[in-house]
Amino acid sequence: MTEEARLSVPQPPPIDAPAAAYPREWLAIHLEEERRSGAWLGEVREIVFGAQDGLVSTLAVVATVAGATGAPFPIVVAGIATALAGVFSMAAGEYIGSKSQREIHEAQIAGEREEIRERPGEAEAEVAYMLAEEGLSREDAARVAATMARKPEVLLRTMVSRELGLQVDDEHGSPLQGALLMGVAFGLGAAVPVLPFVLLGGGLGVAVSAILPISVVATGLVTFAIGIVKSRWTRRNPLASGLEVLALAAVAGIAGYVFGTILPTVLGVAGLSV
Repeated sequence: MTEEARLSVPQPPPIDAPAAAYPREWLAIHLEEERRSGAWLGEVREIVFGAQDGLVSTLAVVATVAGATGAPFPIVVAGIATALAGVFSMAAGEYIGSKSQREIHEAQIAGEREEIRERPGEAEAEVAYMLAEEGLSREDAARVAATMARKPEVLLRTMVSRELGLQVDDEHGSPLQGALLMGVAFGLGAAVPVLPFVLLGGGLGVAVSAILPISVVATGLVTFAIGIVKSRWTRRNPLASGLEVLALAAVAGIAGYVFGTILPTVLGVAGLSV
């Protein structure tokens, strides 16, 4: 923002000022910034969830195949296959889930709008009841609800937010945008456990037993960093948040390696072999 633009933005009054002292222009800008921040937090959730899932699930597969084969090629193939499948699966799941949720919300809002149009008295009474449940006296609640009822769209927004926990005309983000963020985040996270085997297990010929710890450490560092970054928005202790995500990745890696060493024996006893 330029200096001229910054000076043109209305400044808020002191924090102890009454409500009437706040400029409408400043309130409009402030509320829009808060809405954008809320929308961005939803996108952060998709990014963190996608990257974390890509890291943990791919590490589990890599560790399983490493324990079962001890060869870099099948580990890389399994890791890449897991990453590609996860990218498309997570993106498709996010798109379908978000789109279905939005359509359900739109149908619920349409139902409330129909109620206001066909049964305005019932809608006004519901709002008055909810306001009274939140602490207003019955008289004040009825008066506020009657004032809102003069503007059906205001009454609708109040009903939708308090009764359904939704917002009318919430256009922040889109199912396609969420799907792209989820898929890309999963792919980037899934690349971390696989890259050491690609870089070290090919031309360099490093043994799998030496590469696996590197893969585990790299995955652990990235998951720990994700937990720390996430704490910026969750306001949790950064160390505790990082350790929480790291513990999840550790459990997945250990379980994968253990099952990878046990499964060949079990399947061999069952009569299955390469």
